[in-house]
Amino acid sequence: MTIRILIKGAVGRMGTNLVKTLAANPNTTLAYAVVHAQAPELGKSVPEFPELTYITDLKEATDFDVAIDFTSPSSTLETLAHCQKLGKPLVIGTTGLSNAEKEQIKAASKDIPIVFAANFSVGMNLMFKLVEKAAKVMGEYSDIEIIEAHHHHKVDAPSGTALALGEHICKALDRDLEQVAVKERNGLIGPRTKEEIGFSTIRAADVIGEHTVWFADIGERVELSHRVSDRITFARGAVHAALWLAQGQEANLYDMTNVLGLDKI
Repeated sequence: MTIRILIKGAVGRMGTNLVKTLAANPNTTLAYAVVHAQAPELGKSVPEFPELTYITDLKEATDFDVAIDFTSPSSTLETLAHCQKLGKPLVIGTTGLSNAEKEQIKAASKDIPIVFAANFSVGMNLMFKLVEKAAKVMGEYSDIEIIEAHHHHKVDAPSGTALALGEHICKALDRDLEQVAVKERNGLIGPRTKEEIGFSTIRAADVIGEHTVWFADIGERVELSHRVSDRITFARGAVHAALWLAQGQEANLYDMTNVLGLDKI
């Protein structure tokens, strides 16, 4: 059975890699390639699927099995409403969503199955588990810092993945990230508090994504790092999530932990 997938933002950095991934996978095909109204590609053929043209109106896109969206918060909510209306599963990789927007996704997951993740790489999702383990061993007495680097086009900071790392650490330590996160340091800030988790952000050139977590004690430090050198890694993970949803998952909110079975480890 070939799974028909709608890609929203099909000519963006992630969208182009998603289309390439679908073309290389014998179990998937592109159902619709949706772009914004000002995209120069609108109306032209999709190179990997020349029988299809880029469209902009979601109302035209009804015959698909799963949708994937890595666009912007407002665009993603439009896709969410469309999938909810049609009863179609959705994979969301958009970052920079507000708490209220995340609540809309959570509410929609009562009607349709959704995979919503800050990062779709297998390695990073393994790292989420590793930082939980490290936090349980060293978190109560060590200083915890999260350093992340991305390309200079990224508009949100800290990255969604960095914040997700913080959430996994706080889950292990029974802390509230909103209460302990320190995202800026400037001037005479005083000594660091014991429970705070610091975030450092780098934006430079074409860095795809790098994250390092420090668990630092006097005399020793454990560092857990993950680096991505090709955005295709995220695309493969997202398509894997779409295929998993297409297996008939029930309406619920899932992440890559569920998709990869890491919640069973």
